[in-house]
Parts: sequence; C-alpha cells; structure tokens
Amino acid sequence: KFKPNNMPPAPIKASTQDHLDIEDIRNDLVILKDGSCCLILQTTAVNFSLLSEGEQDATIYAYAGMLNSLTFPVQILIHSQKKNIQSYLALLNTQEQKIKNPLLKGQLVKYRDFITQTVKENDVLDKKFYIVIPFSALELGVSSTLSSVVRKSKGLPFDKDYIIQKAATALVPKRDHLVGQLTRLGLKAKQLTTPELIKLLFGYYNPDAGSADFADKAGYDAPIIEAAVSEDEGNKKL
Repeated sequence: KFKPNNMPPAPIKASTQDHLDIEDIRNDLVILKDGSCCLILQTTAVNFSLLSEGEQDATIYAYAGMLNSLTFPVQILIHSQKKNIQSYLALLNTQEQKIKNPLLKGQLVKYRDFITQTVKENDVLDKKFYIVIPFSALELGVSSTLSSVVRKSKGLPFDKDYIIQKAATALVPKRDHLVGQLTRLGLKAKQLTTPELIKLLFGYYNPDAGSADFADKAGYDAPIIEAAVSEDEGNKKL
C-alpha cells in the first residue's frame, strides 16, 4: 500500500530508552525494567606480576577465600577505555608558562612532546575494575513477578520506592561483606553514587562522546538527553 503524497508521515514515537534495560538510577542503585536492581562497586587493582612468590600465593589464597565466602552471585567487570590526556597536556602547557628557568622549561617541553608522540603512536588505555552485586526481581515476590512477566505488561511490577527499599535491605549487607573481603586482598572498594553510575553508563553507551561530568546534587528527574528536534518539527522536515 502506498500513501498519497499529500498525507503527512506518521510521527515516530519510539525512543532509544525503550530499547535499554535500565528503568532508572536512584539512591545509588541501578533499577532495571523487570524490577531487578544492582549495586556497583569500583575497586583498585594489584599488579600481580610485580609481587614476590610468597605474596602471589597469599593473594591467590585470599582471593579463593573471598570466592568461597560468597553466598550470592557477583559479576566482575573490567572497563577499558582510551585515555583522554588533553587535560593533562593543558596542565603541562600552563606549567610551562610559569617556569622561568630555561633549562627546566626545555625539559618540560621535551616531556610534553614525548607524551604527545607516545599517545599518537600507541593507544593508552584506562582500565577500571567493577564488581556488580545483583538483586533479582524474584526476591520481590515470585508469584507477582512471574505473573507480570506472563502478562508482558509495561512498567515495574511494584512501586519504585518499594523496590529501592527492598533492594537496599538485601544489597547493603552483601556490599559490606564484599568490601571486607576485598580489604584482605589489599584492595580498596567503594560504592558508586548516582552521578558516578550515570557517568559510567553514559560513557558505556556513548564511547565516542568524550568525558562528561554530572553534579553530585543535581536533580535527574528530567531526561539527560533531549531530542534534537521536536516531533512537529521533524514531521515538517519529513
């Protein structure tokens, strides 16, 4: 079937958000559309190859003890991203203007040129390590959750505040246990806050968008990304 040329095209109402599993990010938790949640810890790393043989054995035993102590599932995530050193180069340029000693200034210029050439010839990656602690939707109530899946109805199976409360009650003890086990490994772990979660997921879904900062006390009730044109303007251009 073909539409007459004088008929306006049907407006496009679909959104990218409809294809994502994330429903919301609140109270330092990621809420998914099926009612499940997750808490994300960011951890430091240990250069295993630089440890002595005794230290390597101790680290292996401590890691095995951590895994054996877990009574809940976790996900270990390594996020590699190309390092953006523009801010560092800008800092070097600023310091160059402040240095009065010609010898020190020359050394700084050589160092800056070396860093710039190294980044051009090699991909400098920034690796960050995360541990995800999930909260299953089944923990909210098996019968209610399964019935909502069968009906394939849109929306969360329960009120969002209720889901956050139940998820926090279940996840906080697991977080504290995992942080304690990581401390035995010589690792520092911290829970990502709401702005940090938004920044992490924004960078994951927009790898070429560059760095983005989100204020700690900003309100995120409104969408972060708006459409480039309104629906009416889009129809006029079509």
